[in-house]
Amino acid sequence: QVQLQESGPGLVKPSQTLSLTCTVSGASITTNYYYWTWIRQPPGKGVEWIGSISWSGTTYYGPSLESRAAISRDTSKNQFDLRMNSVTPEDTAVYYCTRGSRPGVSDHDYWGQGTQVTVSS
Repeated sequence: QVQLQESGPGLVKPSQTLSLTCTVSGASITTNYYYWTWIRQPPGKGVEWIGSISWSGTTYYGPSLESRAAISRDTSKNQFDLRMNSVTPEDTAVYYCTRGSRPGVSDHDYWGQGTQVTVSS
């Protein structure tokens, strides 16, 4: 059974950097042809693709956040990370990590439970 677990601070101050980690169990993040993705859902809004990292380490980003987001991985820990700089209250959302068959907001077969991140002073 594949499991994903998000972790990181639940409260971030404006202008600071948001840092989240997704720990994966039951599957390797280097297994061919899977994409490991960060998605968020602001309150009262739909889901938004932040970005993905492939099994080979190639990164892909959504157009609205690519200037502020960075996804990396630690294969020894079977984890992948999200860093997003210069956050504002509009970045307040539930953040999810997922596994999928392609980058983007669809075609995911496993999701983490999500973690609430609030941007506030």
